[in-house]
Amino acid sequence: MHSLFMTDGVSRWMPARWRSPAFACWLASLLPCMAQGQVLAAAPDGVASAQLADEGVWFAGWHALGPWGAGAFVAFLLVCSVLYIRMRCKAQRLTQSLKQSNEKLLRANVKLKRIAFRDPLTGTANRALFEYRLGRTIARADSSVEQPGPCGPVRVGLLYIDLDGFKPINDVEGHAAGDALLCQVAVRLGHMTRKSDTLARVGGDEFVLLLGCLASVDDAVAMAGRVQKALSQPFDLPGKAVSISSSIGVAIYPDHGKKEKLMAAADAAMYTAKRAGGNTYAIFKESMRQGVAAQFDLQQALRRAVASQQLVLFYQPKIDTRTGRIRSVEALARWNHPQFGLISPRVFIPLAERFGLISEIGDWVIDEACRQTAQWARERRFMRVSINISGYQLFQTRLAQFIAEAIARHHIRPEQLVFEITESVAMEDDKTTMAVIAELTGMGVQISIDDFGTGYSSLALLRQLCADEVKIDRSFVRDVALKSDARAVVDAIVRLAHALELRVVAEGVTNQQQREVLQALGCDELQGFYFARPMDAQALIASEIWTSDGFEPVRFSRSSYIDNL
Repeated sequence: MHSLFMTDGVSRWMPARWRSPAFACWLASLLPCMAQGQVLAAAPDGVASAQLADEGVWFAGWHALGPWGAGAFVAFLLVCSVLYIRMRCKAQRLTQSLKQSNEKLLRANVKLKRIAFRDPLTGTANRALFEYRLGRTIARADSSVEQPGPCGPVRVGLLYIDLDGFKPINDVEGHAAGDALLCQVAVRLGHMTRKSDTLARVGGDEFVLLLGCLASVDDAVAMAGRVQKALSQPFDLPGKAVSISSSIGVAIYPDHGKKEKLMAAADAAMYTAKRAGGNTYAIFKESMRQGVAAQFDLQQALRRAVASQQLVLFYQPKIDTRTGRIRSVEALARWNHPQFGLISPRVFIPLAERFGLISEIGDWVIDEACRQTAQWARERRFMRVSINISGYQLFQTRLAQFIAEAIARHHIRPEQLVFEITESVAMEDDKTTMAVIAELTGMGVQISIDDFGTGYSSLALLRQLCADEVKIDRSFVRDVALKSDARAVVDAIVRLAHALELRVVAEGVTNQQQREVLQALGCDELQGFYFARPMDAQALIASEIWTSDGFEPVRFSRSSYIDNL
């Protein structure tokens, strides 16, 4: 066997130009296996093994090739084999790299499609994907008209779903809790959809459900009922369970228009359901479209009204039953529209709550009532002024601070202000609401429970609220002179309130008989059209009830606050 020995010296069988340690090291570097401690696999027949020796690395050539050509030919084959192997490894690495790049590109493409057509929070379809599927579903419905199936042409249903009570949860519990609630809503709705349906989130707390292949309008109505029932079940948020309801508008293609008109029809029906008090659904009618257009114009006008000071405060007196004089007044907001005149709060307050203007309007009412109270004080007219506080305002932790700043700004005493909170809101036993009420009572303002007796009254919670006054709802006052059961309810409320050292006000008094009965039952103050309608401050001072009966000054335990003006 002729050997090719590659160490510090070169085998005598190699050509002279290759007999160098540099060439030997280069040739060894081409083979990864030529590191010390590694052994090549067995060679084919006629080829000796390659192995390591302490003194160097040697290769065996073919014995039959002779003493001179063997070394050169073997070296040439080795170099070619090594280069081929290295090129093949590089090709494999390049192929693998291209494959990985392609996979990354595919994943990026999927992600881009998700961003383009999916809601990033809930994973439902977004408006773009919804509109595409709506057009495609309508096209399929049109084709069914030309070739109707056994059940006749199919219809397309659209449910516009708005979550009632979402905004207070989002404001109080935080955006993280609001996002978690929206995700849970999407999951519940997703479980109810078929493969032919599409669920999309099109607004903050608004979803639309596209129902394809409906046989009749009743199918869409049945689905609306199931959605309403599903969303009325409690949702589990971190640390507490919350309950919401939904207002749902139902529109059908082709009955109520196509694409944009169908969407507008469902939105109009949803708003009709919301105006009815929420927690219900409404099927679109053509008359709703005009109402929605008018409401939209009213909404835009209301935004301008807040900025251009078109809002005014009216005051309705409360009469002391012992003296017959004005004891306090209730501040009531009115919108003095330049075209339509005075607009009742029953019209614009729901609009303000829906479009997020209630806080701004509420702040203005508080500040203006404090300003007028200070003005009356400078004129030596000392009265309590009642201000209505909505549930939306109570959910704001900044409310107490704003009231304190208004009191300080206008230099009035806190006990001059009475904040009326409806019984339904006061009895929710919400931690945030209770904390805000506690702050208000702590600063010295008074709390009145409005619409008392219409909801579920917790006596323990009534004590915990530290209220100063209860207002008997007008539904009891209306029948108090006619029905014994209404009279019994009023009598029970008066006795309970006086036992808890609370002042009793009866609202909605419209005639002399009601006044006499309520006065006999022990009510402290009466309020209603029988005495006076709401009027602005100047009209109140000039009114007959003010000039003839006068007003009963409120006596405060502390020194007169005129010193602080």
